[in-house]
Amino acid sequence: MSEQNNALNPQGDLVVGVDGTVESFAALRWALNQAVLSGQSVNAVYGWSYSWDMGPEPQTEQEVAELRQKLADKLRTWVDAATQDIDIDNEHIKLTSFRASGTSALLEIGANAQQIVVGRRSMGRVARWFAGSLSASLAEESTVPVTVIRTASDEDIDVQDQIANALSPGDDQVHFVTPVVPTPRVVRPIVVGVDGSPTSQRALEFAARLAKLNSAPLHVMFCWQLRDLGTVPGYESSVAPMEVAQRYAKSIVTKMAGDSPMPAGLSVTPNAFHISAGKGLVSASRYARHIVVGSRGLSGLDAHFLGSVSKQLLNSAECNLSIVH
Repeated sequence: MSEQNNALNPQGDLVVGVDGTVESFAALRWALNQAVLSGQSVNAVYGWSYSWDMGPEPQTEQEVAELRQKLADKLRTWVDAATQDIDIDNEHIKLTSFRASGTSALLEIGANAQQIVVGRRSMGRVARWFAGSLSASLAEESTVPVTVIRTASDEDIDVQDQIANALSPGDDQVHFVTPVVPTPRVVRPIVVGVDGSPTSQRALEFAARLAKLNSAPLHVMFCWQLRDLGTVPGYESSVAPMEVAQRYAKSIVTKMAGDSPMPAGLSVTPNAFHISAGKGLVSASRYARHIVVGSRGLSGLDAHFLGSVSKQLLNSAECNLSIVH
């Protein structure tokens, strides 16, 4: 096992943010099912802060203890509901109620986790851009992989329908059309975006383990533009023709996949596409089971205004997403 793979802590806990929402329920169930396959433990974390709807603020140690017990009972109820049809030993489930914001709680509890898992919030793309989200905060600040689980419902489709109707003449109702993919998600491939960086190498190792665990094929995807290729052999003083550049890009991703340690028996397919990484991987998410990508490392205003591939995927991916640091 490589040093990088050790850094990913493959047998660490799956730390999941839960708060009673549909999205967090989906995240918890995904983590529980992964733990059944891997033998890992799941730590369900409820990060809470005191608010007016919780009644009078506790003044004594006894009242604080009673509040903590109330929150622990609520967390237990959520976990019991999520595990009803999942065969997992109780010894592999931890419950953590933590007085802090959701992001702070997950970052602290998940500092040494194998990954942090959260549900994708039901918030439109514009609202996510301005207000941010739990998943975006975690993706920016976490040092361990962050997995964002998408629920079946998609609020963006409603907005896209509204846009289609607003821009279409006449009174007839029109609908934003998305391609119908007949293959169920559970039998589609896991896709990892790579660019040759050390972070994308870690993403590749994470994706390979995830694919092996779920008996899924792995597609290693290099989305390239000419500036990404550097000097194409034989064209040191000129621009390589597109077909030559494509062959060179394919050789890069093939070598990258071939040089990485892969679990025995894993089906690995290298792909190279002449497209920007964000646009290519968002397109791939429509046909994939799960997308894995490395974080580019932007933070603060740079991440907000310049954007990054991981941020584009957080906003637009149509399947589950893992961001590896």
